[in-house]
Amino acid sequence: MSAMSITSLMAMALAMASLQAPTSMRTLDKGLDSQIEMPRQVAVRTAAEWQALWTIHGGERARPPVDFGKEMVVGVFLGSRPTAGFSVEIVGVREEGGALIVQYRESRPAPGLVTAQVLTMPYHIVAVPRHAGDVRFERAN
Repeated sequence: MSAMSITSLMAMALAMASLQAPTSMRTLDKGLDSQIEMPRQVAVRTAAEWQALWTIHGGERARPPVDFGKEMVVGVFLGSRPTAGFSVEIVGVREEGGALIVQYRESRPAPGLVTAQVLTMPYHIVAVPRHAGDVRFERAN
């Protein structure tokens, strides 16, 4: 094997080592009827923050339980949309370079598609293992 091949293999191994396995997550709430009207991405690390977010988002609905000793909450809110057919889904969470990366996918109605003329406010909120570092949101294609 040439020195170039060995160097390339070592570089690939180092790059792969810096990427950790996907982090587990569980959906706390997902739908089209948030009360949060502006686009927003959130990372919640305390019960007080969770209560404040839930009050704005879900109003009087029962708040899903979260063990903040072990977990934190991340969410994506698309804000107000003019028709049906919009949605958002958190598709993955991973640690990379000390940061927690939250990948999400937005869906929108196809051009020309007839949709209900109703305001929607799509969102997805998940619990993930507690992470002390930065949280970044990344739109997936």
